Amino acid sequence: MNLLSLLLGSMTTQSSVQSLEQKTDVSSALIRKLLPLAIPILIKALTQNASSQTGAMSLLGALTQHKSTKPMENQIAAADSKDGEKILGHILGSDYSGVIGNLAGQTGMTNDQVSSVLANIAPALLSGVSAANTTQAAKPAASGLDLGSLMGMFGGVSAQPVQEASSNEFNGASLLGLLSALSK
Repeated sequence: MNLLSLLLGSMTTQSSVQSLEQKTDVSSALIRKLLPLAIPILIKALTQNASSQTGAMSLLGALTQHKSTKPMENQIAAADSKDGEKILGHILGSDYSGVIGNLAGQTGMTNDQVSSVLANIAPALLSGVSAANTTQAAKPAASGLDLGSLMGMFGGVSAQPVQEASSNEFNGASLLGLLSALSK
């Protein structure tokens, strides 16, 4: 099972949806309609962001800050929506308003409802990607997240230490590969 399926599965369980419903006052029916549309878009945007060394480093920094292993419904219940809004701003960048408006139109939700739900899942989304990266990078000598292991996770290529990778050698293609593979 791929990361996208795992994230969708854990975020659309009855308990996760109930946590979102309680936090956002958005009906569970609308949440169940939104998440399968939104999560692949967020993963695709992460892919695009990670296509440069700067974007990959930024993602790595975010992943080191979001490492919760609590059940998804607990992560959602404890989510800091202000942090989630910042995460969404970084993930979606200048496309933020368009993506939110598009999702609102597809689901029958308001822009504020879509923003609220996504802000409350964003920290958990990063924790899920972080957990997958940690699992992918798990080796006897591994000491957590590094750019090399993140690159390997996103592209299935061997991890290269950050200090050995020059700007010319790193184009983010491996990060794109992993995130693309996530949606298959």
